[in-house]
Amino acid sequence: MTPVTIPAAGSGPAEAPRTAGGTAHGAWADIAGAAARTAGVTVRTVHDVAGIHAVADFLADVWQTPRATPPYPAEVLHSLVHAGGAVHAAYAAGPSGERLAGAAVAVFGAPAERDVYSFVAAAAAAGRGVGFAVKQAQRLWALERGATTMRWTFDPLVRRNARFNLVKLGAVGSEYLVDFYGPMNDGVNDGDESDRLTVTWDLATGTTRTDGLAAARSAAGGVTRAPDGGPLALRDADRLWCRVPEDIVTLRAADPALALAWRHAVRGVFTEAYAEGLRATAMSRDGWYLLTRSSSDTPGQTSHETAHATSNERQR
Repeated sequence: MTPVTIPAAGSGPAEAPRTAGGTAHGAWADIAGAAARTAGVTVRTVHDVAGIHAVADFLADVWQTPRATPPYPAEVLHSLVHAGGAVHAAYAAGPSGERLAGAAVAVFGAPAERDVYSFVAAAAAAGRGVGFAVKQAQRLWALERGATTMRWTFDPLVRRNARFNLVKLGAVGSEYLVDFYGPMNDGVNDGDESDRLTVTWDLATGTTRTDGLAAARSAAGGVTRAPDGGPLALRDADRLWCRVPEDIVTLRAADPALALAWRHAVRGVFTEAYAEGLRATAMSRDGWYLLTRSSSDTPGQTSHETAHATSNERQR
């Protein structure tokens, strides 16, 4: 395994300084190192057979599939690394040695776009910021290789992941994909349709968003009702808010029909909004997406916060 170069300077996340040529990579290394220390993990790129097999097993556990049929088999991960991609793994110290606490996989997209595509990212530790540390290591790896953006998909009904991606990382929901994978037979997505939201992360910004505008939301007019009888969508002249269930994974297991009704309801709001030119830019703590017309309409941004990411983060 080859360690990612993340200097141990500083005691916490900090906003990266800017230079005439952009943000200094050394500053991003400081941020990645601080995120790893806050989470209590070491993040490394993985190349060896045993390490990659361990990552494949970890991803199988997160997505609740048999280890014999992981969502990303070890041979696929090997091929992605050989093609110039990276498997990042976060390790936490324990009484019996290191244990895997998070992982992510990324490859480069079209060279002309200087874009990286993150296939998968997951963290199992509750409230420790492991997911944030892994994404910062991914960001540093991508920046050092000339990338300017990173994209990935996630289930738009999983509000904790929406908040992590849009608010904590500051990405933007650039594309809504209807039933992107078709039927999925893992233990997390069984019985549902696989709509996904693509997010695009500007790797050079170094900012997180606030989920503000609660007062504006409370003053907005109602548009439609949600499957639970409450409001689903609110809007004013320039913005739209869409609510998602508190825990779609638990709801899917307990009441698949109701979970699917939520899927279709949110899909209707998003597909119409995206056709109109709106994009998801934030997620409130109480489960409301904010969709706006342009970056100038997004909530205020602040330097990197130190709050930890939520448990069982999943991107796929």
